[in-house]
Amino acid sequence: MTKLNFSKILTKTKKIFKNRASWMLILFVIIVLALGFYERDFLNTYVQEKIKSVESFFEISQKVEKPEQKVEGYVSDNGYEQAIIDATKSVLPSVVSIVISKNVPIYEQEFINPFGEDSPFDILIPQDVQKGTEMQDVGAGSGFAVSEDGLVLTNKHVVSDKEAKYTVYTNDGQKYSAKVLALDPVQDLAVIKIENPNGNFKPVVLGDSSGIQLGQTAIAIGNALGKFSNTVSVGIISGLQRTISASAQTGDFSETLENIIQTDAAINVGNSGGPLINLKGQVIGINTAMAEGAETIGFAIPINMAKKDIQQVSAGNRITYPFLGVSYILIDSEAKQKYSLPVDEGAFISGADGESSVVKDSAADKAGLKDKDIILEINKEKITKTNSLAIIIQKYNPGEKITLKILRDGKEQAVEVVLGERPE
Repeated sequence: MTKLNFSKILTKTKKIFKNRASWMLILFVIIVLALGFYERDFLNTYVQEKIKSVESFFEISQKVEKPEQKVEGYVSDNGYEQAIIDATKSVLPSVVSIVISKNVPIYEQEFINPFGEDSPFDILIPQDVQKGTEMQDVGAGSGFAVSEDGLVLTNKHVVSDKEAKYTVYTNDGQKYSAKVLALDPVQDLAVIKIENPNGNFKPVVLGDSSGIQLGQTAIAIGNALGKFSNTVSVGIISGLQRTISASAQTGDFSETLENIIQTDAAINVGNSGGPLINLKGQVIGINTAMAEGAETIGFAIPINMAKKDIQQVSAGNRITYPFLGVSYILIDSEAKQKYSLPVDEGAFISGADGESSVVKDSAADKAGLKDKDIILEINKEKITKTNSLAIIIQKYNPGEKITLKILRDGKEQAVEVVLGERPE
């Protein structure tokens, strides 16, 4: 085996490093190696930059040759604002404007002798004289499609004039004549039918008004003032279960409405019959009235109260209501004290001014209900100040059998009643 002599190797190495020429040679080799590495990195970087510049050129060329597709309309960065926009867009094609036309007298002014043509007195006074009639627009309202074949839901006070003609204008400007199919005998609701439609209509999506919350967003759409179609106003649900007395401007329509929605979304004349929608684009109410002498206080009928009307009209062009046939007073603390009643909730059967509190031959009469009976429940649903007998009864149909829990002479008992039909 060969043995290495490290001392000799170390001596030779020292001699080499003492020689300047050797140092210069080593330094030269190091420099050459460094330049080689640098040149390789430089070339790689240079080539990569050139490749990137070529790729950028082709990308720019492609953008010039194929311009970007533009998004139609404004898109909000605010989710709440965009929800309002989307909900409105989804419902607008279903909203219609209703124009009311009627033959009205035309008057002209003439000078007439009040004492007759043969009078010796040559006296002439101006007087308006009717010169026939002329069809004129006398009012306007709103509505919305609830079926593809042109059924439109609106307010009863918009289309209650039997002598008037009704014209419907759709969102895209189409004009149709319309026929009144049915008027709700209780609620301010009506269903009309677009005649000779030339296409399918987009029906709205009906929501569930039983789940409405105070403070939730409400959007009202309608023919404001009869001039500004498709007017959109935004607010909130300001109140629930209101009771109001609504009347038309003409004075020929007035009724009490219960369980009404209050909103601060602007509702003006002409908005009547238009939809009140939520942020999902679902109809939750039918705009019907505004408070006189106040701002941003409007009212709408909950959509759940109209669903039965739509179903009945679709089946047979009639709207019917169940009829119990009693006069009653809703019991609260004040009524309890006034009439010395043993309970603080329910419907106290009582007539006014000596009138009978039970209608003869009505469902209540046939079931044996009597004056001073207290109806506590209908099919186990309690009667309260906010859930009146009338509200509960409207959930049923004529001919249905219901069970009443009544209080008579201090004793509770069950009474079965077959509901009649409310007379028109």
